[in-house]
Amino acid sequence: MRVGLYPGTFDPVTLGHLDIIRRACTLVDRLVIGVAINRDKGPLFTLEDRVAMVEAEATPLSQASGCEIVVHPFENLLIDCARDVGAGVIIRGLRAVADFEYEYQMVGMNRVLDDSIETVFLMAEAEHQAIASKLVKEIARLGGDVSKFVTPAVNTALRQRMSP
Repeated sequence: MRVGLYPGTFDPVTLGHLDIIRRACTLVDRLVIGVAINRDKGPLFTLEDRVAMVEAEATPLSQASGCEIVVHPFENLLIDCARDVGAGVIIRGLRAVADFEYEYQMVGMNRVLDDSIETVFLMAEAEHQAIASKLVKEIARLGGDVSKFVTPAVNTALRQRMSP
């Protein structure tokens, strides 16, 4: 069984994330979506909320593709999480050159830590390349319409979280 790990904070999960998940399902039999516990980032949504959102949004993708999708919170090193879930490949989404520079360094470090785990980069589809969770949160915080960047359920969750 080919197992892949797609890590991120998913705060919140966006259409860009869902595009990468959908496409990653064509590469692996089991996709573990690693929801990072990153206290330094100060997430808008709790870990439980983020896990629930990712599970709700990924379920239809799992059903449509036949790929088993599991959502797994983690706080350890990415390479250790990959080992823990039995992943032979880490899947990363790229939007722009700036993403590549950071990811390139991360791959180099991960290869030193465990060269048996590969990293695969998937370029975001053109219509999703500008989507970043940080920007989605900022637009929502300022009362803007984020419906082009997230699903209706995530949009509702953002509006509820941002309401005074």
